[in-house]
Amino acid sequence: MKRILILLLLGSGIFSSCNFLETNPEDFVTPENYYKNEADMERALGGVYNRLIDQYGRMYSRGLYSFLVISDEFYYKGISINDLRVMDFDAGHLDINKLWEVIYSGIDRANLLLENINTPDMDDDRRNEIRGEALFLRAYYYFLLTDNFGGVPLKLASTKSPTEPYLPRTSVKDMYAFIVKDMREAETLVSDISAYNYNERITKTVVQAVLARVFLTMAGEPLKDVARYNDALTYADKVIASGRHSLNPDYKQIFINHSQDKYDIQECLWEVGMYGNQLGSVMLAGRVGLENGVECPDDEIGYSNGPLKPTGRIFKLYGEGDLRRDWAIAPYKYVVTAGVTSKSFYTPTQIYERTVGKWRREYELATPKSRGYSSTNFPVMRYSDVLLMKAEASNEVKGAPDADAYEAINMVRRRGYGKPVNVPDADADVPAGLDQEAFRQMVRDERGRELAFEGMRKHDLIRWGIYISNMQSLAVEAAAEAPSAYKYSANAAKNTTPRNVLFPIPSTELTVNHLVTQNPNW
Repeated sequence: MKRILILLLLGSGIFSSCNFLETNPEDFVTPENYYKNEADMERALGGVYNRLIDQYGRMYSRGLYSFLVISDEFYYKGISINDLRVMDFDAGHLDINKLWEVIYSGIDRANLLLENINTPDMDDDRRNEIRGEALFLRAYYYFLLTDNFGGVPLKLASTKSPTEPYLPRTSVKDMYAFIVKDMREAETLVSDISAYNYNERITKTVVQAVLARVFLTMAGEPLKDVARYNDALTYADKVIASGRHSLNPDYKQIFINHSQDKYDIQECLWEVGMYGNQLGSVMLAGRVGLENGVECPDDEIGYSNGPLKPTGRIFKLYGEGDLRRDWAIAPYKYVVTAGVTSKSFYTPTQIYERTVGKWRREYELATPKSRGYSSTNFPVMRYSDVLLMKAEASNEVKGAPDADAYEAINMVRRRGYGKPVNVPDADADVPAGLDQEAFRQMVRDERGRELAFEGMRKHDLIRWGIYISNMQSLAVEAAAEAPSAYKYSANAAKNTTPRNVLFPIPSTELTVNHLVTQNPNW
């Protein structure tokens, strides 16, 4: 069903099969007898994409929108102590170690492909496209590492021997210089999205939008390279000027489309494609709609125990008339009474009892539905994010919001209020006459509303330099206002200290690589 599935399926097993019954196996895949033609290169590229999905849930199948991005927008049901989900962990934690390993395995696969890109006799245009996708994915993997761990070893050659010398950490500044260089080269090589009718491949506007995100990150903490706001604005404008993308007029339909395995390449520039129920040899499913879904005990509707619960802060961030609140945050759960499943709606005061509701399994079309996994894609980049990046960067570059910055944020808000996106609306539009600081705060709040539970909140708070202060104030806020049964919702915030701006370098890496130093306070 998912268009990139064939790449992932075929690529995931590269260099791992062998017929052990033969003395001289002929089907053992090595670089020397692989990369013979275009099909081999496509499969190798699939292996690079494959690391975006980790069968144990550390990448976009689960972790990068849940337990690895704890912020002030949600807490975990029933978990109060001794768990990564309440920020109680150390450098030996399995999920942190495995995140590091999975990302580096993607980098190693990209390195191997790039080393052999000129080997086969194939169409040069397609060769360049594959090279561009691999360059981007390698750079994106390094972006994830740098964003989460700080400076890391920069490895630009595939692993050929277990005795290869280890590498020290590269500075954050130099890591970003490399990421930008490779992404800019990729921009010149990858296809336009018009070449596809799906959005799981890296295309030109994907690269441009992610570069805007990278530049905004560089402009904030820890580099504070404010000149990069100009670059962020340039790249957001490239996406907008391309004319390839637009806002879906119905906010909730974005996520219904995901649940129904439908592509919307206008709104969603890039999605990580999931497939199936994680049964058999196909390990490409995720937990979108389960990990972050409406509480439901009924397998036919779509099981979820509703583990992610919104904080009172994110609930109150939405204004009166903002339709996004009761879609992003479920207004009901499913209950079974006398053998009949029905919706039970929360009262206005039941805020901490609710669950995340963006991806609702009741809309899934694939059956039978699994209790453990879904085929629902996860969006890495949406057009509304591009518009909000433009508004933010423009305000920082020009010292105050101009008409274009207002229009970018207002388009997103109008859609959120159910209004036509190109028609000014007094109920939805940002008040006129805001100074730079007031508009800055408006953009920050709007990103919280629009992109809630999409894995961006922690990243944004860190680059704005307010992650620790926001978590500390959340701890006080939740302890004061949450019902007694939900006071534990403050525990993750209570446990968050300055060291949590970065993950610790995994103990598995420190044990073998003595050139690598640990992050502060770990």
